[in-house]
This record gives sequence, C-alpha cells and structure tokens, in this order.
Amino acid sequence: MSTKYIINGGNPLFGELEISGAKNAAVAIIPATLLVKDVCRIENIPQISDVTMLLNILKSMGAEIRTVNKHTMDIDCSKVKDPSATFDLMRKVRASYYIIGALLGRFGEATVAMPGGCNFGGVRPIDQHVKGFTAMGAEVDQNNGLVTAKAENGMKGSSIYLDVVSVGATINIMLAASLADGTTVIENAAREPHIVDVANFLNSMGADIRGAGTNVIKIRGVKELHGGSYSIIPDQIEAGTYMAAVAGTGGQVLIKNVIPKHLDCITRKLVEMGVTVEEGDDCVLVKRDGPLKRTNIKTLPYPGFPTDMQPQIATVLCLASGTSIITEGVWATRYKYVYELLKMGAKIQVDGRTAVVEGVERLTGAPVTSYDLRAGAAMVIAGLCAQGVTEVDGINYIERGYENLIEKLRGVGADISYVNYPDEENLNSKDAG
Repeated sequence: MSTKYIINGGNPLFGELEISGAKNAAVAIIPATLLVKDVCRIENIPQISDVTMLLNILKSMGAEIRTVNKHTMDIDCSKVKDPSATFDLMRKVRASYYIIGALLGRFGEATVAMPGGCNFGGVRPIDQHVKGFTAMGAEVDQNNGLVTAKAENGMKGSSIYLDVVSVGATINIMLAASLADGTTVIENAAREPHIVDVANFLNSMGADIRGAGTNVIKIRGVKELHGGSYSIIPDQIEAGTYMAAVAGTGGQVLIKNVIPKHLDCITRKLVEMGVTVEEGDDCVLVKRDGPLKRTNIKTLPYPGFPTDMQPQIATVLCLASGTSIITEGVWATRYKYVYELLKMGAKIQVDGRTAVVEGVERLTGAPVTSYDLRAGAAMVIAGLCAQGVTEVDGINYIERGYENLIEKLRGVGADISYVNYPDEENLNSKDAG
C-alpha cells in the first residue's frame, strides 16, 4: 500500500501553527556528532524521515541513541570504530554525504556509499567537497557507487576557495577541519543560517570556528571535542512554505517559533505581492485579504531568495494578477513541478532557468505528483488554493522535510487527509499520465 494526500481546496487559513527544527541543520548536526567521543544532547530535532534515516545510519555504525522526548535525542558516538558506511540507507538521503567529512575528521579516512535524496536538476555533484578534502591531504576516489577518502598523514589545515557557493561543501569541509592539524580557511563560503547553526553546535562542543555566516570561515583544528547540549534553530523553509500557503489561500495565520531575520528575503517578496507580514520576537503574523500582485524573483545563495522556496512561491504567483518572471540562479533546472501545475490550469512557460508565470483567476483540483521535497510542498499549496479536490502522490518526498504537515495544516482550517491505495493503482495512474 502507498499513501497520498487528498485536499479539498478553496478555504482560507486561520489560526496559528508552530515551526519545527530546521531540517537542513539537523541533517548536518546529526552526522557531526560522529566527531564527538561523548554524549551530545540534541534538542528541537524535527520528526522527519531524513532524520530517522540518519539516526539509523549512526546506529548501524555503533552509535548509541536514546530518545529523551520526541524532539530531543542523546547521541553517543564514542563506540563508533569503523570509518565506513556503505549500506542502502546511505543512498536514500542526500545529507548522508556529511558522514564523509565527519569520518575524515575523526579517523582520517572514510568509505561511504554515494548519497541519494532529491534529484530535481540532474546529478548534484560533490566536486567542491572533494576539492576541500583533497586540499586537506585526503586522496578521494569515487567508484562503483562508493566514495573512498583517506589522509595517510592525517587531515591538515589548508586554504580552500570554493568555485561555486556550496552549502554542502562548506559544511562538509567544516566537519573535516574541526579536528585537523592547523587552520583551515574556506573562501567563497555559503552563508545560510543552518551553516551558522552547525558551526555553533561544533563550537559548543569545543571546536574553534569563526566567520560562519560570512563568506570567509576559519577553522582552527582542536585535539578533541566534548559532549554537551544544543538546540537546533527553527526551519526557515518550513516557515516560508506556510507563509506562502497563507498568501495563496488568503486568511490570517500566526507562525510561531521562527527567527524573523532568517525570513527577510521571503517576507519582502510576499509584501510586494500584497501580503501583510507583521514580525514579532519569535513569530510572524501573515495575512492576505486582497488580490495578489505580480512580482519577479531570482533565487540566489543566502541572503538572497532561497532556491528551496522557488516552487512554493511560483505556485502562489499562478494566482497573482499580471505576469511574473522567475529566474533560478542556483540549480540549472528545477521546474519539473511546472507540468503538474499546468494540469491544474496554471499558465507557465519555462525556458532554461527562466519561468514566465501568467496569473489565472483560479486553479482547479487534479491528480498531481511530487517529484522532490519542495515541489511536493508546492503541490500541497496548489491543492489548498484550488477549487475542487487535489490528489497528491509521491508524498514520501514531502515527509523527508516537513514534520506533521497534515496536522499543522488541519490546525489552521485546511481540509487535507491521508488515503491509502494499492501500489498497482499508483503504477497505472503514472502510466496514464
């Protein structure tokens, strides 16, 4: 049996909901605990499938994990002895590549299965990760679905200039450098909030990392890290997704447990579109009762508009008056979801990295498929905005990154539910599409 979402759309959203811990921070901090031969208590962990898979990977490597409560875990990696992780779980989550940097940092070697996860724009290379590891003294080989890295003389501090701004490479190099001999400097580093969160976690365990959040990060290697407690920041993209949902449906929702500054780039665009956003200390009130206005968006590395919000905002722009232009400045192609929106009556033309969105009066419910995490969130938003019933298939992608999505949306008045169906029906519906 498989599961899909059934959404009866057309209802404005009212009420309040709370944001979970940041997915992109959690999936880096959990592998980072491999660097610590002690107990790390991690709080505000989101209950999502990517986190579950990473915890299972650590368990299979010998880590002891104790559940304190549903959002707090004690992780003890002191008994991990083998610098390898080659099982099938590695292929199911993109962030498993952080295990390479953590194992290199701790053991000076790593053998890891190539990571999986969303594939919305062809192969997502790890060449910048490899560039960093190589500069620090590791020999890296990629063959037969495995990444093998080994620093015969230990990891050494080095200066590394990233050819492209890469969140994954920035974090992975930080992990590998935390216990290295000497100082590592990352230039053209990514600046996203979850990079700062990973650096803060490592520093709270005894690392010496400075400059996270700027484009130059300096890591002075230390001999060892100690245990401690750390709470993960709120999820910027989850918050932005619900903000977009309110913008699309109309209504008024108080979104709690956020860092408003992290949402600035999203807030500015929503305001341009005619949405009201009022900031509190740790919350935002989002409301829309008038028409949506067109705007142009270009995704860029932080503090620019996030690529992970592009599908959600594009969906809302389908209902804005006038013509909007979206330019994808991070991934070469991220528009597979557009063909699903066209089924619902959207008017979008894609040319390379650019999408031209002509606003329509309404979207109409239809069977649609999630092809990746954020595209799946966009399908949910489209269903909430549409007249009639929308069936969203491929929800396993959505549940990789959104905790209790159905419960949170129901709490603000959405008519959304699960339905189970035979896998054979799923295959037939895809063949028909």
